[in-house]
Amino acid sequence: MKAIKVYFLIILMSIIFTLYLTEGYLSYKINSNYGNIFKKSLIYKKEKNKRFDTRYKSQIYRDLIVNDPNITSVASPSYINDPDEKLFFLSGISKSKTIDCNENGYYSVYQSDRYGFNNPDQEWNKKEIEYLLVGDSFTQGACVNRPNDITSILRILSKKSALNLGYRGNGPLMSYASLKEYNKIKAKNILWLYTEETDLGDLKDELNKKILKNYYVDKNFTQNLDQKQEYINMQTKKIIIKAMNKQDEISHLEFKNRNLKNKALKFIRLNHTKKLIKSLFKIKKKNLLPTKEFENILFLTKELALKNNSNFYFIYLPQYGRYTQKINNKNYNDIKLIVNKLNINFIDLHEDLFNKEKNPLELFPFKMWGHYNETGYKKVAEKIYSKIKK
Repeated sequence: MKAIKVYFLIILMSIIFTLYLTEGYLSYKINSNYGNIFKKSLIYKKEKNKRFDTRYKSQIYRDLIVNDPNITSVASPSYINDPDEKLFFLSGISKSKTIDCNENGYYSVYQSDRYGFNNPDQEWNKKEIEYLLVGDSFTQGACVNRPNDITSILRILSKKSALNLGYRGNGPLMSYASLKEYNKIKAKNILWLYTEETDLGDLKDELNKKILKNYYVDKNFTQNLDQKQEYINMQTKKIIIKAMNKQDEISHLEFKNRNLKNKALKFIRLNHTKKLIKSLFKIKKKNLLPTKEFENILFLTKELALKNNSNFYFIYLPQYGRYTQKINNKNYNDIKLIVNKLNINFIDLHEDLFNKEKNPLELFPFKMWGHYNETGYKKVAEKIYSKIKK
């Protein structure tokens, strides 16, 4: 009987030890983001002799709105849209100083054009556009200032006009919809920038959005968004104010959670371990990606380009994960097959650029996860320009 009690205590102590060891590991992993910011701050100080901006977006928003009541922020239409559900927006607030993101030590800020995109507004006055770009935040120029985004660099290299219809969170269906709504000027070259880790997953979500799906099922469908910017501005402003207030609450809570007493209580309660156990018991749905629907959208886009006498280019953008972990190339190969099957001009920036770099991570912020840094965007734009110029 005594031996059974001893064995029971050993097993119990082993379980408790394992649970707290797991909690310690999870706490370290979750809090490593703060360590990354500290590491970035040191590198930024050494390389640029500048202080890394550690403010939350809501804090910089509060600071800037004092002098500019029209200051706004990027709000991804794929996650936050019209509260009244009358329209599905594809861009942000027009003619406003817009705060985007900070991955390189500073918050990128741009003056939006008449439709809420990241362009000098006068580009819309041109009779012909040399380059018309669609895509997500990489196309938008996330976390760098003009003229360090892809579209601006193409403008400089070609000395011709270029329009950026990219926006944070836009997947394939939203990119197609953007062309339907805002392709009002004759474009010589339409550039579709495909982001490898997110675009097919985004499409899966997009096909479940009622208004957005109309673009897929009805090639004549349009919301006439270019005529409704005032309404888009009004509704988006409400969303952004609400989002900033919410982030104020979150930042205040995070500040409290960094308190040693708070951390100790969370550790004792095994907060992170309990969340992990709950997630393991959730039934995972089979993650089938909509490659057939993607092919149909590309076909529709090519059809639209031909109708407008535009050259159509599909540009494959590799992401950080490709160069830091093992990547399943099935999706990569599937995408290439689809593009080649549709006979679309294909620019593979993984093969043509990143794979030829001595260290491709140098094209990302501080060699860490994120969008491209200024050097990365520059090399991407130069490679696109050289491929199309041929």
